[in-house]
Amino acid sequence: MSQNTFLLEEANRCLLCKNPRCSKHCPVNTSIPEVIALYKQGELKKAGEILFENNPLSAICALVCEHEKQCEGNCIRGIKSVPIPFYKMEEEISLKYLEELQFEKGAEDKERIAVIGGGPAGMTIALLLQRRGYKVTIFESRNQIGGVLRYGIPEYRLPKRIIDLLEKHLLDLGVKIRPNILIGPVLSLDKLFEDGYAAAFIGTGVWNPRTLGIKGESFGNVHFAIDYLKSPQFYSLGENVAVIGAGNVAMDAARTAKRNGAKVTIIYRKGMENMTASKKEITEAKEDGVEFLLYHAPLEITDDGILLKHQEEEISEEVFFPADSIIVAISQNPRANIVSNTTELKTNHAGLLLTDEKGNTTKEGTFASGDVVTGARTVVEAVHQAKIVATEIEEYCAKKRLQKCMK
Repeated sequence: MSQNTFLLEEANRCLLCKNPRCSKHCPVNTSIPEVIALYKQGELKKAGEILFENNPLSAICALVCEHEKQCEGNCIRGIKSVPIPFYKMEEEISLKYLEELQFEKGAEDKERIAVIGGGPAGMTIALLLQRRGYKVTIFESRNQIGGVLRYGIPEYRLPKRIIDLLEKHLLDLGVKIRPNILIGPVLSLDKLFEDGYAAAFIGTGVWNPRTLGIKGESFGNVHFAIDYLKSPQFYSLGENVAVIGAGNVAMDAARTAKRNGAKVTIIYRKGMENMTASKKEITEAKEDGVEFLLYHAPLEITDDGILLKHQEEEISEEVFFPADSIIVAISQNPRANIVSNTTELKTNHAGLLLTDEKGNTTKEGTFASGDVVTGARTVVEAVHQAKIVATEIEEYCAKKRLQKCMK
């Protein structure tokens, strides 16, 4: 593997801290100094193995993590100088490792496991358990696995070929994938257990868009960001687009619409400092030419645009913002297709599945993690929790196995 000269210079600037703050602030505790040391020595394959074994989605996290809050933002070098861009090294190492990785089908001498939802959590669980000898089937409601990685993050931020590579590795390992199947109304969770699945993991994410709750939201010029990002090429938005929201999904929708030729304005009821999107996403949106209208809250949508309440310091007035299309991006909620078609699964007031800290739901043998439990969070957090849940599923199956032997 050849190395990037700039990144090699950056690796040489790393202090290789004995108590690394970068690793401490990584949700999966990536051994960053060890990987950088190997990078300096040209041991890229070994570095890639360490990254992959710790985080199977390392090549993805290198691109989509909020590095300013995690590794990069806590680098000692960043206090008086420029922080080490470890995530760029991680991208180079992990992608090359993923491209060269070869898996062979394992023994499959353990129980059958159902993974419902092929998003970040589901892919991680499937890979970990299949490698440990379980027979894993992923039930995916869409035509391809990937979840938010494939259908929620734009191509310019996360190339789909990386997800395709991970899917290939899952298939090589022996994981079965059933696309276009919605667990709940067709095959119930209870049916899976009747058919002999020892455990089921639910990682279906949050795909129901949250609404503004104002008049006009059902009009033809209104779209939800989570729907738009699935297939933006099929939307005719017009020349002027308003995006309501302040998170990373709002930025992705705005930047995608901008790249498709529209003039785009993000409308937010508070100031820039209150936006939940990462600073990097906001900066890149500005660089793309996205405009921002702050301290304006939506009141009503019309065929020609959106009526807003402008409230800033001593100003309080209603203004009309003309737009051909309005994209609503104010978070998502989970769908209820599984819960409404099964027994014993409990949710909280927001419809999120209730679990303990190890992913056990209120239904025996059923586990869950990721956004369907926590609400919309980061990919690396989903991986972290999925690793914990995979171990819990193993322990559950081993306990049941022992009980069966003792009878």
